[in-house]
Amino acid sequence: MIANRVRAVSGLMLSALVSACSDQGGDPSKQYGPNPELPEAHQYLVPPMSVPQAVGWKTGEAPTVPAGMRIQAMATGLMHPRIVYPLPNGDILVVESNGPGTMLFRPKDYISGKIKARAGASNKGGNRITLLRDANGDGVPEMKTVLVDHLHSPYGIAWVADTLYVANTDAIIAFPFTPGQTEITAPGAKLADLPAGPINHHWTKSMAASPDGSKLYVGVGSNSNITENGIDIEEGRAAIYEVDRLTGAKRLFATGTRNPTNLAIQPGTGQLFAVVNERDEIGPDLVPDYLSSIKDGGFYGWPYSYWGQHVDERVHPQDPAMVAKAIKPDYGLSSHVAALGLAFSQGETLSPQFADGAFVGEHGSWDRDPLNGYQVIFVPFVNGRPSGMPTPVLTNFLAADKSTVHGRPVGVALDRTGALVVADDVGNTVWRVSGSVGRATSSTNQ
Repeated sequence: MIANRVRAVSGLMLSALVSACSDQGGDPSKQYGPNPELPEAHQYLVPPMSVPQAVGWKTGEAPTVPAGMRIQAMATGLMHPRIVYPLPNGDILVVESNGPGTMLFRPKDYISGKIKARAGASNKGGNRITLLRDANGDGVPEMKTVLVDHLHSPYGIAWVADTLYVANTDAIIAFPFTPGQTEITAPGAKLADLPAGPINHHWTKSMAASPDGSKLYVGVGSNSNITENGIDIEEGRAAIYEVDRLTGAKRLFATGTRNPTNLAIQPGTGQLFAVVNERDEIGPDLVPDYLSSIKDGGFYGWPYSYWGQHVDERVHPQDPAMVAKAIKPDYGLSSHVAALGLAFSQGETLSPQFADGAFVGEHGSWDRDPLNGYQVIFVPFVNGRPSGMPTPVLTNFLAADKSTVHGRPVGVALDRTGALVVADDVGNTVWRVSGSVGRATSSTNQ
């Protein structure tokens, strides 16, 4: 009954929403770095939107990479690839997934779903993990096979101590697995439950293992944009958990992270970093998504404030005490880029200009005009912290007129040769970018 009412109201509003693009966003470059430009917030009955039509890639088409680098399609014909995860033996695991579906709670839920679908967000997910084996490191896999199937909207994965941990949308599942295997036949065992439920607004559960492998860090997104579905259903969400790998015991490691879509451990320091998608509907230039180190016990603002102590007036009741303790993120990525991928560089394996920093996959905006994101960037680090302007690495996912989109980058990783591997969930492709500088590889499996 609720769903029918939602669809009835939405049918009258959808065309108006898609065409409501009068408020233009500014220069995204002004929102990169530790002190992004933050304009005055505006609340909209109908927020500005700009939605490209997903068309995929034609034969011979590919994203653009910097001069001197080579891009190739490592795998095609996938089913909504989201995460790429290299194993020590050189195999690459590809998580193919999409959301499990959610209860229609408000007209906006139905409308935003239809709009996102236009840009390819509703492509059927495989609910599986595919294995790519490229023994000689030339970017052309000799084997492509399904490692494990029939998962429940999987996203984050981590391999520790001959066990593959998979973050389904509602639980962490542990599978016995040794690199070299091409199929998992043993049943998985549940390690820990994760917040889900009938709404499950942000369904992805990102994951990274601690340097010593004793803990798993899991990112859980909020159940709404800004608590419009009620504060009660936000219990335990918009947070990053620390999970004991052996017992499954979990605790809140950090809170106030609206949607921590990917996690990574900084090499050398062991510091946990995250990319976080911030809130919508207060303007094309609010609020910048961000890349930040994550402190144990830290609170990062959601829902009460953004970028430190900037109060979100839509939240009731207000909580000044929580606003006062909100931590300002390390580095703004500009607004509505939908950062989904994060991977640290490994020295000069790809290029000297990418020796120290992090690659970020920007899935791209659907509620901003002009569009923002739709690229993979490199954020340079200085003394262990993000610093300076980013460098585009993969671009031209969008057509020149921005009316159509060929693909949308999600997860990023570096393979054992130092090449950059990128999941493209609209192009149903895994891309591989290599440079003139790379590590030697063995021609046999390890």
